[in-house]
Amino acid sequence: MPLPAEFSDLEPYADWALPTEPERYAKRLASSMDEMQAFYDAAFSRLEDAIAHIDRHPWDDLPEDARTLMHLMQGLVMVSFPVEVWKQARVPDSGAAYLDLIVEPVV
Repeated sequence: MPLPAEFSDLEPYADWALPTEPERYAKRLASSMDEMQAFYDAAFSRLEDAIAHIDRHPWDDLPEDARTLMHLMQGLVMVSFPVEVWKQARVPDSGAAYLDLIVEPVV
């Protein structure tokens, strides 16, 4: 899963470029706060550039590197609440509850 060349600084976090929400959620739960914070710090500063890059392509014909970048930014969304608000990977006070996403947007 290559990233566009101008985003090579995010390569150390390429394992966050997962195509489905359940995979991203599992990655979040398996990661430490330090790992999520490092990813968040690196990716958040590149978010606007990433959106601009992805928006240069039609959604129904995204090049592989742009699709990988999109999945990486979806990973950033997945860690934003734990990093910014909760300071933990799990949703506070949720116990063993979970939600399965049955249908995902087609991109």
